[in-house]
Amino acid sequence: MGVSDTFNGIGTMKKGNKVKPRVLVAMSGGVDSSVAAALLQKQGYDVIGVFMKFWTESGTDRSTVGKNIRKDIRMHSNKYSNVCCSMEAYQDARRVAQKLNIPLYTFNFDKPFKESVVDYFLAEYAAGRTPNPCVACNRFVKLGLLLERAKLYNAKYVATGHYARLQNTNKYEYTNSYIRKKFVIRRLLQAKDRDKDQSYFLWTLKQKDLEKLLFPVGDYVKDDVRKMAKKMGLPVFAKRDSQEVCFVGGDLKAFLGRWLNIKSGEIRDIKNKNVLGQHDGLAFYTLGQRRGMGLGGGKPYYVVRLDMRKNILWVTDNPEDKKLYRKDLIAKQVSWIAGEPVLPQKIEAKIRSTAPFAKAIIAHKSGNGRYKIIFDKPQRAVTPGQSVVFYKNDEVLGGGVIS
Repeated sequence: MGVSDTFNGIGTMKKGNKVKPRVLVAMSGGVDSSVAAALLQKQGYDVIGVFMKFWTESGTDRSTVGKNIRKDIRMHSNKYSNVCCSMEAYQDARRVAQKLNIPLYTFNFDKPFKESVVDYFLAEYAAGRTPNPCVACNRFVKLGLLLERAKLYNAKYVATGHYARLQNTNKYEYTNSYIRKKFVIRRLLQAKDRDKDQSYFLWTLKQKDLEKLLFPVGDYVKDDVRKMAKKMGLPVFAKRDSQEVCFVGGDLKAFLGRWLNIKSGEIRDIKNKNVLGQHDGLAFYTLGQRRGMGLGGGKPYYVVRLDMRKNILWVTDNPEDKKLYRKDLIAKQVSWIAGEPVLPQKIEAKIRSTAPFAKAIIAHKSGNGRYKIIFDKPQRAVTPGQSVVFYKNDEVLGGGVIS
């Protein structure tokens, strides 16, 4: 059957006399997205599973981003795979779809994933910045493209296994003629399970996106999600979570080495300017990094600065060196979820997904659209390219890219 044979054109499917909203569920073969699909089905939604095919290095077109790309990558499909869309992941998603008796479609997002996520990832490392590929993927591919594709299937919603929550609140405004008008403000909240919370990666979402999104597992802790999966008979209830960058294959240094033009250079002590050794290429290092410099002497060193112009890696042997800390930062490409707050605004900020919350003030906005964030206490390793995300209580106000 084609789309026109299946759908009635209003984002629902008729079953008897009952009309149920249709939802596309991104199914990666993991336990979270599987339970998300099962919960929505139980709640009465008309569920359609979607497996997304992303770019894999094994099928590369040998982009001109770097000249060091191996010529035999095509021959190593298992070694250079993408864990998010491997054959194993697809088979797991298919088994879950069969268990739930729902259709499972495959969407090939190979090219847009390469352009929006992988190329950005490589360009940021080449420029000495530390990218956040999960933010880019959610914005442009995993949620962005899926929301667009949902229109073709007349689906009212798109759902994922993200650990985050949504809340609708009412806002009232008065027109010039004193007519009271009601608006719905959609807010993005942290997940119930703070250890698994993924709201940090969703700061680019807009009101029009939240109107169409569902995060079914956000109200549960991970242990309960696994228990539900087991009780529902889903074959992935014990599947291990993946923590790595999906398209890298585990070894970031090896991946960057295959794609970028890497040039070694000097490692210097920031205090006395002495040459301590040779770095393998600035793309392999990030601010605050301790391991992987190959310096002897029986003491650790920490990355303080990447001098891209002179190709020098500056380090310190003092873990409390003031040069490792910053009291403020400038955020660019800032996006607000429920509207820009009145400034200055007290917030809590996260400068990395794993960083603790830090009390801060969004001080002001400059003419070029950048915002100055001032912390109550200096923060360690404020890293250009990473996201800074603004929270108020458990609500995500928005975020930006550290400049």
